[in-house]
Amino acid sequence: MSTPILVVNCGSSSLKYQVIEIESEAVWANGLVEKIGLPEGEVTHKTPAGEHTVTAPIPDHVAALQLVALAFEKHGPSLADVVAVGHRAVHGGERFRAPTLIDDDVIAGLTELAGLAPLHNPPAIEGIKAARAMLPNVPHVAIFDTAFFSTLPPEAYTYAIDKNLAHQYSIRKYGFHGTSHSFVSKETAKFLGRDLASLKTIVCHLGNGASISAVDGGVAIETSMGLTPLAGLVMGTRSGDIDPGVFAYLLRQAGMDATAVDTLLNKQSGMFGLTGMSDFRDIDDAVDAGDPDAQLAVSVYLHRLVGYIGSYIAQLGGVDALVFTAGVGENDATIRKGICDRLAPLGFQLDPEVNAVRSKEPRLISQPDSPVKILVVPTNEELAMARETAATIRS
Repeated sequence: MSTPILVVNCGSSSLKYQVIEIESEAVWANGLVEKIGLPEGEVTHKTPAGEHTVTAPIPDHVAALQLVALAFEKHGPSLADVVAVGHRAVHGGERFRAPTLIDDDVIAGLTELAGLAPLHNPPAIEGIKAARAMLPNVPHVAIFDTAFFSTLPPEAYTYAIDKNLAHQYSIRKYGFHGTSHSFVSKETAKFLGRDLASLKTIVCHLGNGASISAVDGGVAIETSMGLTPLAGLVMGTRSGDIDPGVFAYLLRQAGMDATAVDTLLNKQSGMFGLTGMSDFRDIDDAVDAGDPDAQLAVSVYLHRLVGYIGSYIAQLGGVDALVFTAGVGENDATIRKGICDRLAPLGFQLDPEVNAVRSKEPRLISQPDSPVKILVVPTNEELAMARETAATIRS
């Protein structure tokens, strides 16, 4: 008997979805809704039989899911066969520490947490409500980006600020991209034929948003993102770690308000702030052309990453595997080489020829005798969500 699960990932202006048959892990359909809230949006629905695109006004996520339902009705597979729906929820705060069956109380809890993720939780809530109305007779499960990092020890998640203020406003490190870090760490153990419980892994999730984690025996002990996804590594448009005094300095000296500084650090910084570009393909081309801004930006990016990796080796007490994933991590051989060249004295021996090969499959890119295994493991957050949804409804 087939057990197809619909997974839904609502962004601020987009919605991704897949139907995955969980026993075989085959993808029956997948799609993307783009430009939600703009005068004209687009729905792309793919099945093994073909691809179908519709252009129409999509004012909100409710309208987006209505168009998704219509795409399933016209082109299949039938949503009547779906046994459960898994929803990505970015921020679970301290309340939601594992995949959770959704009811009205959970939606109320997500609403209370919206202040911690104002760009992400509200559209997720919209999508959950619309999907529950569309498929009212199957269980819906919330999969939290922060859940994997609920295992962080207090010394890792506690900020050194007034403890009463921190408690009142739930200010602590939460971490993000947890579904990806969890999936990739498990797949790494499987690929290496190692017991997950014995493996010390550093996972580099490098995309437009970027984060890194230290995973000891399958349990996260440290990660780079914090209260928000702004902390940590240099990213496409986010600054990553920065002296918090910069915020107050810009308020005083540049006459900026809090919204302007927040926009600066989240949308106008990172690689974009340093080069005017956020796509690493363009940045790599600029480096090859001798652009000094691009060359400096890549050096800053690598310096930050290597610093985190060194810190995590110390936190883990050694490392067995360094793993690259997500758009940049999976596809940019130059960035991987830049990191590993800097880490070579610590036992990270990259095979340059293997590293240069493009592939969508998990692969080892270190030399056979490298003390630390170096891998590329493509992430699959939708499959991870489907697995966690299936486990939740069966428990």
